[in-house]
Amino acid sequence: MNPKTTSSTNEIKKALDLYLSNWKLIIFFVLVAIISAFLFLRYTTYQYQAFATIKIKDDKQSQKLPSMSEISKGGLFSDGSNKIKDEIAVMTSRTLISNIVKNLHLNIKYYDQGKIKEQEIYNNPPLKLSFFVSDSIIHQVDTTLYIKIKSPSEFLTFKDNGNSILERDDSEGKLHTFGDRIKTGFGDMIIIPNVGEYAPNVGSNLKVSIKPVNSIVDIYKSNIKASTEEGLSIVNLALRDNIANRAIDVLNQVIREYNKDVITDKEDVIKVTSDFINNRLELVFKELEEVDFTAEQLQKKNNLTALGSQANIYLESEKQNEFQINSTANTIQMISFLQEEMQLENRTSDLLPSNIGISDGSINQITKSYNELVAQRDKMLINSTEKNPVVINLNSQINALKENLEISLANMKKTSQITLDNLNKEDARIRGQLYSAPTKQRQLRDIERQQSIKESLYLYLLEKREESAISLGMFTNNAKVIDSAYSTFLPVSPYKSFTYLAAILLGLMLPIGFIYVKDLLDTKIYDKDDLTAILNIPYIGDIPMTNKKTKLINKIDYSPKAESFRILRSNIDFVLKDLDSKTKKIFITSTRAQEGKSHTSTNLASSISFSEKSVLLIEMDIRVPKIMQYLKEKSQTKIGLSDYLADKKLTPDDVVNKLKDNPFLDVIPSGTIPPNPSELLMSDRVQELFDYFEGKYDYIVVDTSSVGLVSDTLLVSKFADIFIYVVGADNTDKRQLTAVAKPLFEDDRLPRMNLLLNGTNFGKKGYGYGYGYGLDPNKKRKWYQFS
Repeated sequence: MNPKTTSSTNEIKKALDLYLSNWKLIIFFVLVAIISAFLFLRYTTYQYQAFATIKIKDDKQSQKLPSMSEISKGGLFSDGSNKIKDEIAVMTSRTLISNIVKNLHLNIKYYDQGKIKEQEIYNNPPLKLSFFVSDSIIHQVDTTLYIKIKSPSEFLTFKDNGNSILERDDSEGKLHTFGDRIKTGFGDMIIIPNVGEYAPNVGSNLKVSIKPVNSIVDIYKSNIKASTEEGLSIVNLALRDNIANRAIDVLNQVIREYNKDVITDKEDVIKVTSDFINNRLELVFKELEEVDFTAEQLQKKNNLTALGSQANIYLESEKQNEFQINSTANTIQMISFLQEEMQLENRTSDLLPSNIGISDGSINQITKSYNELVAQRDKMLINSTEKNPVVINLNSQINALKENLEISLANMKKTSQITLDNLNKEDARIRGQLYSAPTKQRQLRDIERQQSIKESLYLYLLEKREESAISLGMFTNNAKVIDSAYSTFLPVSPYKSFTYLAAILLGLMLPIGFIYVKDLLDTKIYDKDDLTAILNIPYIGDIPMTNKKTKLINKIDYSPKAESFRILRSNIDFVLKDLDSKTKKIFITSTRAQEGKSHTSTNLASSISFSEKSVLLIEMDIRVPKIMQYLKEKSQTKIGLSDYLADKKLTPDDVVNKLKDNPFLDVIPSGTIPPNPSELLMSDRVQELFDYFEGKYDYIVVDTSSVGLVSDTLLVSKFADIFIYVVGADNTDKRQLTAVAKPLFEDDRLPRMNLLLNGTNFGKKGYGYGYGYGLDPNKKRKWYQFS
């Protein structure tokens, strides 16, 4: 197998072992996250979504009686323009949403306050507020009322001081009876209880929130979503709310208000046209009465009664000419009427009458465009001022269209007047041929002609008024409802599955991230791989961590600790197999204190002695001696190594202590702690000591000082056959090892230097290995353990 692949696999296994070794921490975080998610879902406010679908009909389709020519023409998008976006803008306009908020009273909300959360009540609230002030004032109020029901007929009211009603005493409230007139800062009101199953419960705590309409409009304007696809007249409406029924009501009201707004715009133009026609009818009616009265007086005065018999003298050409004169005169009169209407200064509306009988298509189109701009500007002025740039732009367009209309009317009037003059000349020529007609009859004819013109104009206006009256009721809803507002009544936010999944992921990520960062910043040594990664020094074994109370191994010992020292003993023998010396001298050292150097020395010496090999354990760490403490022995001679080195009268045998329980293990304790340990270790007496015991013992185990702190060990290193460099697991910093152990090995200052990892914890970081042997054969297995 590729070494890189093997290394990568080992790294993955180590990472998995690291996280699995902390499974309790990870499970704890996951459980906390799941419980937090449960509590969040239990007490959070859910969001529900409602949907509605409508189709925007063409203006011509919105009339109840469309003509065949209108049906044969294109639909809403036949002119290539996208009007749907304009209609969507109307649906989501502040004016329309403001009407919805007012009609549904969305600015007043009722809550039932509980110990942990408050529940909003939308359908059939237990109370209803009735105000004495106008709606315009209520729509600007921003306040909160706290009410506690004391009995079916009485309740307490509390001022809004920022605290919940549950935190207040009843003595802070003011007692009222349902139906009492209550004075408030914004006006008087009456609180009326609901009845039946929706009546307020005695002891319940209620909160009534009244917000300004504008603030509620802002919320729904941003929450109502309208969308469509390019080229289609279908509009999809959606709304999120914490109450599903309210979202449904709002969307349905959006459709109703939109249809109402469109019909109102269309009917406004018809009403302006009807008013214009009625005003002209009154004027024409008076003129017609005057002409009829003049004709009547002339006939009575000249006794002209048989006028019917004289009709044959008129030529057919004169009749056709008169018809044209009447039509042209009507056109001129209607143009004059429209010009007078445009010049009035006290008009209630800037809208102009349309389709009043002027046959010119361009004038009708200009009038229609003018009315559309006026209606759009008037809508803007509801929530804006004349200084609004959009309003200024619309006014400029309106004035430009009005000027164009005035010019067109003036030009058409001049043209019609020229036509009328020519027709009159033709009529005069024809009447000149009737020179034999009596003068009085010609006078009567002139009057009858005027009478005919006025009658024709009057009948025409009556017809137009009737058409306007019929058109006023011919408009239907502009939006066809495909799907009324509906909801699944399932929460869309927060989503339970997603919340739990996110909680589990967060519960995993937090401890795993913590473990990863902690491991990333951790510079301590834990296992063999950590050592070999930074030091290219032979590795001789490791000693597992055991109970602190069990410091020494026994002769009959099945513990992993005892087994690890047997393995260490065997490894040392293997390393020293080619050694010619009769006595194998094993020196033990470490980088600093508290790494288990003395512990290793004592147990290694004991382990070798258990194999019935004679061992001398020398406590050469004369600064901080610990050997005798580990052995739980008191020095028999009261003197030790330091005393031997300082007093030349003493022999090596004088400082040797025989152990009672172990005849194969002797100990030379450190002795009296000297003021000059380094100088003593430089003495020739050290050489004499080792020479003296050469051959008398199979092994000499020497517990030396820490090389990272003092130079004592380096002074005696030349006497060693092998150096065991103890590294404390979960105790030694990698940087210390690199700075101390590496130079010692590279400079060969410690003979046959080998690394020993002490205090390994196989579950500490999730990796390491245990000892398959060393189990007590007499120990009974538990019922769940298998062979």
